[in-house]
Formats: sequence, structure tokens, C-alpha cells
Amino acid sequence: MQLNRPDVVAEVTAAFTDYEEALTADDADRIVAFFAPAAVRFGVADQQVGLDEQRAWRRAQPPLPPGRRLKDTIVTAYGNDVAVVTTLFGYPGSDVLGRQSQTWVRLPAGWRIVTAHVSHPQ
Repeated sequence: MQLNRPDVVAEVTAAFTDYEEALTADDADRIVAFFAPAAVRFGVADQQVGLDEQRAWRRAQPPLPPGRRLKDTIVTAYGNDVAVVTTLFGYPGSDVLGRQSQTWVRLPAGWRIVTAHVSHPQ
């Protein structure tokens, strides 16, 4: 297994960037399209299993505050078909940074998130 093949890191970085654009645009259907059918997502105070739960939850959420910023984003590729993305995120007016991690897998439909976790320090 090759660690951090440049082409795989570039592909996942592009997918993650597209995901973040959908997230900040509050495009629920586009966000959900980045997840695999059986994906599990743990949020700050919520959890979803599968696309139906994810779609319903996304549609019920208010948009993110404007000005979301990322810090220390790391994409680590394991071979050709698996990668982990970790990042910190924050918003203007606050020094508090949340944490986000995603495991991406190359599926026939392309790169998809199979598990995600979002948290805030207490």
C-alpha cells in the first residue's frame, strides 16, 4: 500500500473542496450526494445513518453562519481507494475551533464519505 499518492490526495482534496462549497451554500441535496448510501455521520448533537436520515436532517438545519474558515486541513490517502480528511473549522467572531473528520472511499460512483464526525471542544 502506498501512502499519500499525489494523484489520490489531489482527487480527494478536490472532492472535499466541492463538499465544503456545498456545505457553505446550504445545498442539502448536493451535500448528501457526497455520502455513501450506508454512511454514518456523528454531529455535535446528532447522528444520521444512511442517506434518508442525512437528507432529512440536512433539510431541517439552518444554514451555517457566514464566513466559515478551515484550518490545518490534512488529507491522508491510504492506497488508491481510501483517504481520511481532518480539519478544524471556525467562524468570524469566535476563537473556538470545531473538529471535523471524514473517511472517503472510492466507489463506482466516485469518492464518497463513508463516515464523518463533527465535534466542538467543551
